[in-house]
Amino acid sequence: MNKLIPVLIIALAAVAFYFKDRWLPQPPGQANYLGYVEGETVMIAAPQAGRITMRPATKGAAIKKGDSLFSLDPSVATAELARSEAAVRTAQAQLDNLLTGKREPELEQIRAQRREAEAGLALAKAELLRAMSLATSGTGSRTSLEQAQASVSQYQARIAQFNASEATSRLAGRDAEIEAARSKVTEAEASAEQARAKLAELSPAAPVAATVENTFFEVGEWVSAGQPVVSLQAADAITLRYFVPEAALAAAVPGTSIHFTCDGCGSGKTATITHVEATPEFTPPVIYSQSARAKLVYLVEARPDAIDPLLRPGLPIEVEPTP
Repeated sequence: MNKLIPVLIIALAAVAFYFKDRWLPQPPGQANYLGYVEGETVMIAAPQAGRITMRPATKGAAIKKGDSLFSLDPSVATAELARSEAAVRTAQAQLDNLLTGKREPELEQIRAQRREAEAGLALAKAELLRAMSLATSGTGSRTSLEQAQASVSQYQARIAQFNASEATSRLAGRDAEIEAARSKVTEAEASAEQARAKLAELSPAAPVAATVENTFFEVGEWVSAGQPVVSLQAADAITLRYFVPEAALAAAVPGTSIHFTCDGCGSGKTATITHVEATPEFTPPVIYSQSARAKLVYLVEARPDAIDPLLRPGLPIEVEPTP
């Protein structure tokens, strides 16, 4: 047992020497800034409540912009669209009817009634001539003559009425009626367009090329309106977040180019600073540097200059100090 103690001491000393950079203060100007990769997740939610009928998106799959992510049961939306389109056809037919006037069969009916009145007028005129002859000879009464005259006037009035009806039937509807009909057509078309939009919303498409980060519902499950079904991680939606001490804050200016490294990413990586927090914060516990502990640092965000699939969210990075 006593022989193992020197061996353990030597082993501990070797380990301490090998990892000395993890806790010993770095020489001034030589320590890299530590940080991590953060991804911006896009949550694709259900626009309406419904049952999921398809979900082509699978966790970890690469998708292109415009690819279908999932679909909800379209039966209700399809029926509503059919009803709206039928309302458009009805409103348009009513407008067309007002613009064209009566149809030819309806006009022919008015003409037939006028011909009947003209025949009655001819007979009434003959009766009037006979009544006038009898009244002149003294064999007819004054009353019979007046009745014959009234009958002629009545048929003449009916013929004039039929002539006016035919002329009016050829005209379109009144301006107010036509405008009201046009408004109904516009209203019906707007309802149909809204129904088409609701139907299209039931099958959301990927807004950008991305990787499916996660899925939250399976086919056949019911999802409420506004509930996320799929989350996406776009390849270019990557932000580097690291911390710099107050002494290096002046060099951390938005637009400045930086160099960084990460495990398995290779060297020569560059990014551009996009944002610097205005207020300091205490060093996060994940920054294991004894010289940086209990100090105030500033959060800096940068965007990689090139898309790199190796830069995954949560990956630690080291940023070289800006000269």
